[in-house]
Amino acid sequence: MKRLLAIGEALIDFIPNQKDSKLKDVEGFTRQVGGAPCNVACTTTKLGGQAEMITQLGNDAFGDLIVETISNIGVHTNYIRRTDEANTALAFVSLTKEGERDFSFYRKPSADMLYQPSNIDAITVTENDMLHFCSVDLVDSPMKQAHKALINKVKSANGTIIFDPNVRLPLWTSEAECKNAIREFLPLAHVLKISDEELTFVTGKKVEKEAIAWLFQGSVEAVIYTKGKEGAEIHFKDGTVIDHPGYKVKVIDTTGAGDAFIGALINRLAVSDIVNPIEALKLQGEDILQFSNIVAAKVTTKYGAIESIPSLDEVNEVLEY
Repeated sequence: MKRLLAIGEALIDFIPNQKDSKLKDVEGFTRQVGGAPCNVACTTTKLGGQAEMITQLGNDAFGDLIVETISNIGVHTNYIRRTDEANTALAFVSLTKEGERDFSFYRKPSADMLYQPSNIDAITVTENDMLHFCSVDLVDSPMKQAHKALINKVKSANGTIIFDPNVRLPLWTSEAECKNAIREFLPLAHVLKISDEELTFVTGKKVEKEAIAWLFQGSVEAVIYTKGKEGAEIHFKDGTVIDHPGYKVKVIDTTGAGDAFIGALINRLAVSDIVNPIEALKLQGEDILQFSNIVAAKVTTKYGAIESIPSLDEVNEVLEY
């Protein structure tokens, strides 16, 4: 089985107790462990995979909660560091009636941003490792340099790099800064996951076909294109496309749905009998998309990114139906 290395933010999401209210009008919140790389690691693990979380947390109660929560799921926490220099990151969320989100982040800086590149030296990497990262921790910080160091290490070991931009503009000083960071790291990935909401922003192109073609830069061999309730597609350099229409469900909260999708996809690559992940996507892509869409759909029917992750048995029940 291949192993997932997830690097980046692990934080606490404060989910509102009421929908259709502006953040300033929300009267109460429920705390949930989150952060995109953390959600992905938890999804992959809960479905039967192996994952290492690579981040830094504050020496505070929220950091303790994160370690305890993901450890109980089975995510390895050996590479999580703690610091007194900054607190664990927090994100306050507001929800529309449809379950769509708005965020307000508290991380100026947060502990994850201060993670040092030298920490990467202690991480053992093999060709069976898949590295997943997002753009939130690509702001100008020591953590950004740590991403570069780990990407180089995984590439040198012939591992696989998976990048999900997961655009969060409120965390950046400008849209241009966010876009430039994504474009800097995009060519380093072998697999790129991008949503329909992000496609034009990242590429600068409004025509879908042209935008997806633009993404095949550098090392990129496959693009996972997610379209919310319309399902998802896998695009390859030669123009081949594999698609799945997705599942219609009653949406409660979309928080973590995209993370659950890519976490499930990584899980399927990890357990596949096809060693090369790109070949696995080509030969088993339809089944992988179906599995990933089930997981993502189920996550939207409950509150919280991690608490809502289904078990493998729950996914198989849908597959067998």
